[in-house]
Amino acid sequence: MNRGGTSTAGVRWRQPDLATLDELLRAESALPSDAPRALISVRLSALTADTTSPVRQELELRSLAREQGMRVVGVARDLNVSATRIPPWQRKELGRWLNDRVPDFDVILFWKMDRFVRRVTDLSTMIEWCAAHGKNLVSKHDTIDLSTPLGKAAAELIGALAEIETGSTSARVTSLWDYARTQSDWLVGKPPYGYATDGAGKLVIEPQAQRVLRWCHGAALRGISARRMTTVLRRGEVPTGGGGQWTASTLLRRLRNPALMGFRVVEEKESGVRRSRIVRDKDGLPVRVADPILTEAEWRTLQTALDRRSKSQPHRSPSGATAFLGVLVCADCGTNMTVQRTVVPGRSYAYLRCRNCPGGGLGAPDPDAVYQRLRAQVMTALGARPVRVREYARGGTGPRRTEPHWVVAASGETFGSRWERDGQEVMTDDLRRAGVICRVGRRKIPRTRAPEVGLELIVPPDVEERLIIKRDAFGDLVR
Repeated sequence: MNRGGTSTAGVRWRQPDLATLDELLRAESALPSDAPRALISVRLSALTADTTSPVRQELELRSLAREQGMRVVGVARDLNVSATRIPPWQRKELGRWLNDRVPDFDVILFWKMDRFVRRVTDLSTMIEWCAAHGKNLVSKHDTIDLSTPLGKAAAELIGALAEIETGSTSARVTSLWDYARTQSDWLVGKPPYGYATDGAGKLVIEPQAQRVLRWCHGAALRGISARRMTTVLRRGEVPTGGGGQWTASTLLRRLRNPALMGFRVVEEKESGVRRSRIVRDKDGLPVRVADPILTEAEWRTLQTALDRRSKSQPHRSPSGATAFLGVLVCADCGTNMTVQRTVVPGRSYAYLRCRNCPGGGLGAPDPDAVYQRLRAQVMTALGARPVRVREYARGGTGPRRTEPHWVVAASGETFGSRWERDGQEVMTDDLRRAGVICRVGRRKIPRTRAPEVGLELIVPPDVEERLIIKRDAFGDLVR
């Protein structure tokens, strides 16, 4: 905090506030060394120039800590953060304490329930986390205090309500969707691209989107690729209808949607591919909800053209076009190397290129060969290192009392065996976490089309610490 009057979070502290803070800090200095350690959580959705609420929250919570004989060890200030959209463990400040500084505090203090969480399920998750880690939650203006019988009862009630709410909400939503899908009116959900609601429960054709879809239909019949179509749409600054830029995958998903014939559809996901199928009534007939943008004959002809085009395209990996993304970088400009494909009649070519060098720099041909070389280098450099996992130890009481702390223990296997068992994606995640990169150099060879490709593996000096696997304490708790 800047003692001149402004905190590091950009909140104005007046002189009376600073005087109160000094008084609280002096009182805190007299606490015994084994006093409970409190972490203050301050949150606000919107921070303006006139905001005083964060200061009031912090001072009142420091006063609460003094009343209960707690030492404040930190303040997690999450301002301009929505409690509805972002749970406590994902916030920048509070999340850092919950995930990496668990041994440093005993109690989380917050001003009021809606300043901590706004979703009952998030509170239930935090209560479970506190029970597993020996922590307490205390609210200034609510009855939440896991160390008191009333507080525990309130926590159990909230946990039960969370389960009921989750189950009943799921049932209500499922029932509503099941009903809505059988109706010709548009009751819930976002209209498919090409349509809009008229405000009276009916779908109507959106003229601009209709022109886009009709143009793409004609282009596909002429053999133009979806990638080329998206380039034209971007240059023409045509709105996507959902924000962001046009991509080939988004366009293809829309062109393959049976909703273009005016039918109600439901999205399914098979083998990682999103597809929409037509919803049928009890007699097996398609449920029509709008006028068609494409007739059934036009839609079938479009699918045939798209299928014909897709057969000439190279196979794409479901995990992404580029392996080791974030690890392979250009030796000249330092940006990520990504796979770029060129298709010519009868053959396709794949190259690793960068983003910043002119023309992507010299392309590294045969990405699979580069991946193989990288795997071999990584195995040589790091494969023999033992896998170590960080676990939280709550500490103990009694004659040999121990404080809460992290324990790092070997799992009994090496990273080499881990990568052989779990595959390339796990290896990539481990390398990114450890900050390991591989510089890809390309050198032109006279009278040779393909450049010489050199790989330089860069391993940080503290790689052993970076490779420690930190388990996600909230992964199994989030429903």
